[in-house]
Amino acid sequence: MKKKLGLAFGYLWLVAPLVLAQTAAPEPAAPSGLAEAEAALAAAPSSGLDSALFYQLLLGEITLQEEEPAASFALMLDAARKTGDPQLYKRATDIALQSRSGEASLQAAMAWKQAQPASREANRYVLQILIALNRITDTIEPLKQEIGLAPDVERPLALAAVPRAYARVSDKKLASTVVEQALADYLKSPSTASAAWTAVGRMRGLAGDLEGALAAAKRGQAADPQAEGPVLVALETMDPKLPEAESLVRKHLESTPGARPELRMAYARALLDQQRYAEAAAQLQIVTREKPDFPESWLVLGSLQLQDNQPALAQTSLERYIALVNQQAPQEEENKRGLAQAYLTLSQIAETRKDYAAAENWLNKIENSSALAQAQTRRASILARQGKLEQGRQLIRQLPERSPEDARLKLNAEIGLLREFKQYQLAYDLLAKALAATPNDTDLLYDQSMMAEKLGRLDDMERLLREVIKYKPDHHHAHNALGYSLADRNIRLPEAKALIQKSLEYAPSDPFIKDSLGWVEFRMGNSAEAIRIFEAAYKAKPDAEIAAHFGEVLWTVGQRDRAMALWREGMLINPDNETLLETLKRLRVKL
Repeated sequence: MKKKLGLAFGYLWLVAPLVLAQTAAPEPAAPSGLAEAEAALAAAPSSGLDSALFYQLLLGEITLQEEEPAASFALMLDAARKTGDPQLYKRATDIALQSRSGEASLQAAMAWKQAQPASREANRYVLQILIALNRITDTIEPLKQEIGLAPDVERPLALAAVPRAYARVSDKKLASTVVEQALADYLKSPSTASAAWTAVGRMRGLAGDLEGALAAAKRGQAADPQAEGPVLVALETMDPKLPEAESLVRKHLESTPGARPELRMAYARALLDQQRYAEAAAQLQIVTREKPDFPESWLVLGSLQLQDNQPALAQTSLERYIALVNQQAPQEEENKRGLAQAYLTLSQIAETRKDYAAAENWLNKIENSSALAQAQTRRASILARQGKLEQGRQLIRQLPERSPEDARLKLNAEIGLLREFKQYQLAYDLLAKALAATPNDTDLLYDQSMMAEKLGRLDDMERLLREVIKYKPDHHHAHNALGYSLADRNIRLPEAKALIQKSLEYAPSDPFIKDSLGWVEFRMGNSAEAIRIFEAAYKAKPDAEIAAHFGEVLWTVGQRDRAMALWREGMLINPDNETLLETLKRLRVKL
């Protein structure tokens, strides 16, 4: 059905936005009615709007409403050329974009730019349309002009926006080369070098050239040691294989008193990604000390403290986070998500104390809709702790399924509940049922292998892990689990070591994989090497299971006092750890 036009004429294009997608823009808003049209016309310049032009513009709007965009575009572009009015050029370009005609939109934008060479808006349209059409090489000159036309005070922001503009192009390497060519002059200028090198670094990172990105970050930091842009690029390239990236970050943090807490938080997150928990916690402690009213640091610190079996400290940190957010901006969406995470964690703390009323009270505070499923899962855990496992399972199963992702979340929640309460056979059977529908699902295969191990079905475990590795060769958890299982059984040790070393290639900082490597070295008779590996693993992650293995090696080589001390630490960390309890029982050690 065609829309009724009414009196929707005049300079309605004054409010038509340019929003480009990968290859075309979403449709701009349609004229919104008589009142808006009259207001737009009243605000428009009247010069040159004679009866013939008025009729041409009206006809252009009518033909657009009658779903004839090509005719409307031709009328508007002709009017723009007659008058030189930039808003008419903009309207013609928007009409072409609305009809998803990339070449027509480029034609109009180029005509606009030719008529008004100093117009930053016209040049920006040309640049964005060329990017959308994937004509990347043609963007060199428009990109130069975009930066050049920006006022001096805005130029760093214009440079910072460059990588976002090219983020969706298909050929990232070409885009990186083009941007570097376009910014050549700005890379040399002292006033823009740091920002320009930051943009180049980000483009190289998008293209997968991490070493090149780090080199750009170094150049940017050399140009301005106080600038944060190069530090952010270095954070994005942080990898054990590129230690200089972290050195650049640390250098900035150490030499810049009062560095923004967001930057130190980003460093802490990067450390967490590498599973360097103790170092991440140290950075968070600095943030909470230097900027105690910065909420996010308390949230992440509380989660880490709970992971380190320090529930009292975790509760204090999380309650501090809640108080700060409620003082500042509790209704912001990001803060709602953070509050939901804090409430969930506090509920978990209360649950472990068997204070089920408090646990339920924390869950009732959750307002964020995306966290409601997690809240329901915690309620299921509370029921299970009270001997009502089946009621807990039903609670999870009653969650709505609006998408396949919802169904998967429910499955994972139910499996997690069964695993938590050691119902391994039920979990194994549930996974088997799910795998019947998706037999190549590596996550389900891995989970089932872990249940097989708990059930003592080691042949099944090995078969399932080998399937995971077949379908996903870079699944480092599968390599590690299989290697550790062989080492723990003291069989096929060279194969076990090779599997664990392969796992370390994918996750070189993972302390639990290092624990596996130390264990296989011990099994192979290399106690000195095992001790060296365990020292590093336990320092990175004080954990009861690592303490169990490390202590056994020390016990075997005669360092029994140290082994006892280590086991006592492990018991403080987690007195229910199965590996630690089994080790003490087997060695007939009483602490």
